[in-house]
Amino acid sequence: MADWLQRFVDDGTIGEDQLEEAREMAASIGITVEDALVRLGYIQSSDLGRAQAEHFGHEFVDLEGRQIPNSVIELVTESMARENLVIPVDVDGDAVVIAMHNPNNIDVLDKLRFMLDREIRVVMAPMESIQGAINRHYGQTETESVDTMISDFTETQIDFTDVEATQALAGDEDDSAPIIRLANLIIAEAMQMRASDIHIEPFEDRIRIRYRIDGVLIERDSPPKRLLAALVSRFKIMANMDIAEKRRTQDGRIKHRMGSKEFDLRVSILPTNHGQAIVMRILDRDSIKIGIRNLGFSEDNYRTFQNIIRRPNGIFLVTGPTGSGKTTTLYSALGELNRPDRKIITAEDPVEYYLPGINQVEVKHSIGLDFARIIKAMLRQAPNVILVGEIRDTETGEMAIQASLTGHLVFSTLHTNDAPGAITRLIDMGVQPFLVACSLMAVMAQRLVRVVCEKCREPYQPSPEEIEFFDLTPEEVEEGNWVRGRGCNACQHTGYKGRRAVFELMTMNSTLREMAFNSEPAQNIRRQARLFGMKTLVDDAKDKAMQGITSLAEVQKLAKGGH
Repeated sequence: MADWLQRFVDDGTIGEDQLEEAREMAASIGITVEDALVRLGYIQSSDLGRAQAEHFGHEFVDLEGRQIPNSVIELVTESMARENLVIPVDVDGDAVVIAMHNPNNIDVLDKLRFMLDREIRVVMAPMESIQGAINRHYGQTETESVDTMISDFTETQIDFTDVEATQALAGDEDDSAPIIRLANLIIAEAMQMRASDIHIEPFEDRIRIRYRIDGVLIERDSPPKRLLAALVSRFKIMANMDIAEKRRTQDGRIKHRMGSKEFDLRVSILPTNHGQAIVMRILDRDSIKIGIRNLGFSEDNYRTFQNIIRRPNGIFLVTGPTGSGKTTTLYSALGELNRPDRKIITAEDPVEYYLPGINQVEVKHSIGLDFARIIKAMLRQAPNVILVGEIRDTETGEMAIQASLTGHLVFSTLHTNDAPGAITRLIDMGVQPFLVACSLMAVMAQRLVRVVCEKCREPYQPSPEEIEFFDLTPEEVEEGNWVRGRGCNACQHTGYKGRRAVFELMTMNSTLREMAFNSEPAQNIRRQARLFGMKTLVDDAKDKAMQGITSLAEVQKLAKGGH
């Protein structure tokens, strides 16, 4: 199927090793080799689309900025277009011209012929162009936005304050019920905007809805306060929670399908003085299939990380605040190690993503099933690899270290600002210094920085203030591929789209072990680690700015955060 990709090797666009890497990635996470090449950044999606169209003998169309008449759009339903990533672009006599990114999908073509009862002529376009065209055109014809619906609710005078009426409406499974449509639209819009969280917060006179996109909260229109009870009840029903309980915190999960993708939403309800606040964390199962190669490691860190996770025993810690990508990194490592000859058990609070082939155990404090107790039971299951969701106390820390000393490879997380701080944090927690010194293989701190939007990026020269702040040499200023985003519709006028991890990887050696054994301060350990070649988080972020991945403004924000 993908032998035609050899043409890119023959013309020098990519190397043989890059094609092989894409094949391995495609096989490991279940995508096409073509998609893998685009994800790895080796080939532009548009270049791949043109070459693919030429190879398969189809016309290539550029959908960017193209306005398709409503009479054509209406031929294919929105659900059909979104689920199969196709869009009608024209009518050619008796045939409907359909843009696809995979012209060999016979099932979709048969379905379209059956639904339209007309001949289909296929043209090709990149996947993201089709997705963008679907969002542009169906957003104007068939779907409504959350903002539009909220304005409708603001004008209507339906009274949602009656508890029985609220529960009846929220429990009504007719998808046309207004509150059900609003709840579904909030989730769908957040997913389309690539949000990681949805925040619904009640205040005295309004409800505030915000989406966290690339780590930054963006506010949407506010529904009237009278909708709060109905909206909370609807989300509780979707998450199988108790709708009558209003005084206690509650947690639940919602399974949601969008197109062909399945998402999990982790729902948290918190009673506040103005009503119940909801936070829904959107868990995209594909995000943990990213593969170690695509996490954003430099070549040195990539090789070191690969060596660490293949050791037979020892403990490896990943540190950073909530939302810094620790789970994605550890799950990517587990995915790499998940082979039939290895037994892997995890203890998590809660289990966020379900991994096939791995035994996952959820912490349940209500019945005394905490991390330490799970680790004890784990060791009787004879695992090769153990993941402990987080080391929070002395007992968990000592149990994880004991497991690493008895021949197990242990992964875990810790909340510290940098890698050297993890050593002093464990010792301050009460873990014996000699246990830390002899068991710890490496510590990796990480953060996420925003990536400059591909659509509106522009080159620029660092300002004198930036040159002074980062102590840039004239050679670095000259050679760096410095970019920033102007802001466009694709990135919600932020100048950034997507995020990339930056790392600080500290591997233990005899000197650092001795310093840990002597309980030396974190700054001394940090100084010594840098002498051995450790790059800090800011160093790694600055390198990514020089490569044109992020901007110096993002690096400066990271540096001023004290990290």
